[in-house]
Order: sequence, then C-alpha cells, then structure tokens
Amino acid sequence: MRIHLTSVFVDDQAKALRFYTEILGFVKKYDVPVGGTDRWLTVVSPEEPGGTELLLEPAGHPAVKPYRDALAADGIPLAQFAVSDVRAEYERLSGLGVRFTQEPLEMGPVTTAVFDDTCGNLIQIATQPEQ
Repeated sequence: MRIHLTSVFVDDQAKALRFYTEILGFVKKYDVPVGGTDRWLTVVSPEEPGGTELLLEPAGHPAVKPYRDALAADGIPLAQFAVSDVRAEYERLSGLGVRFTQEPLEMGPVTTAVFDDTCGNLIQIATQPEQ
C-alpha cells in the first residue's frame, strides 16, 4: 500500500494554484473541470512527477471551515512537506513574502517551520532524519 493522493482544502483554487506552483515550486499535474467552478486540480513535486499528488480541493463543504479554523486557532498544520534544508527554505519563502507562524525549530534530528499558505491552511515543512 502507498499514498497516491492527499488533499488540502483551499478557499480559491486559482489562487492556490499560483501559490503552490509559483511560490512553493510544485508543478500542475491535472486540471479537470468537475462542475460549476470546481476543478480536479492536483500538483506534484518536480522532483517526483509520478509521486504523491496534492489535490487542491475546494473548501465549499460546511464541515471544512470549522475544521480548518480550529486547526489554525491551535497552530496545527494541515499538511507537512519534506525539504532538504528547513532554514534555507524558510529564508527563500520569507523572501517571497510567505508568512511563517513558526520559525525553524530544531527538535532532535528534525527541524520544522510552519507557514500560512494564504488559502486557509497552515503547512509545516520539515527535514527528515537520515535513514
């Protein structure tokens, strides 16, 4: 078993696509209209184009807002992305105007930081310990 797709709820898919591609550096994989203004919109890492897809899912369901608001109020990230150097990524993204809610923090072999994706979510970046 493996994870093929995961999702983050986003307020505005066009805005999310810009942020996730132009700022974070992911690439668009699928963009399929599914009715109304909603799209099946996924991005992937350019390092793993056949890897796990991230669905930028419309946040229209009534359960989404209270769920995301509760997570954000408690500072809990909705997703985590692996990076090779959290401090370098923190500097790069800060320079592009990304707002961090947690600066790089070392916790044993792991370093993390948390930013606002401008689409209603907190996202954590982390280094993975050497295996």
